[in-house]
Amino acid sequence: MLPYQQNAVQLLPLTDLVALLGIGLVLCATSLRLVAGYVGMARWTGWWMLACLVFLWFPVGQANLPLLAYVRGITSDFSVTLVALACLVLSQRLFKVPPLARGNKNALNAVVFIAASLLYPTALGWGDWDAYRLGWGSFSLLGVLLALVMVFLFKGLWLVPSLIGLALLAWVAELMESTNLWDYLIDPWLAVGAMIQCTMAGTQALITRYRRSPAAHRS
Repeated sequence: MLPYQQNAVQLLPLTDLVALLGIGLVLCATSLRLVAGYVGMARWTGWWMLACLVFLWFPVGQANLPLLAYVRGITSDFSVTLVALACLVLSQRLFKVPPLARGNKNALNAVVFIAASLLYPTALGWGDWDAYRLGWGSFSLLGVLLALVMVFLFKGLWLVPSLIGLALLAWVAELMESTNLWDYLIDPWLAVGAMIQCTMAGTQALITRYRRSPAAHRS
């Protein structure tokens, strides 16, 4: 074998490239949101995010793998939904895209919360039925997704239908290693975030309702 063949750079498979790019975008969006929360949006934050993304692709270790590959070993692949939300956050922070309406946020959190409550307990063996099996081309799951798209579009909420559409397109194109539609739609990190948001929103609603109740005014 010739020396240049031994040192040739091996291109990553498309599924690995998509997974690493998604993880990088999510990490950059999270770090940018944290930085903006502490110091606000300055001119240098965009360059800082770009430097962070380049740094994450820097190869390290004996395997000469990018840092993102080691992060992937811990986090696993992120869903298309989470990556799309990360891109939306980056657009809002860097390009002044208007923030999401509360109705879109609440609808997404509610759908993810319900889906996670159905998916993960049954996938872990709670009961005789496994919802994860529906992700392998089940017409039942596709029908439910179509119904969700129609309902939210009828209500004027575009976020959930858009994310479902992106996940379906990525699933058809087989952009991830997994062939299960659920992995394109949802992941544990997205589920935990939605559960936290739903809990906070529910708690705030109860507090507001209590403060407006006649009993609270009498006390």
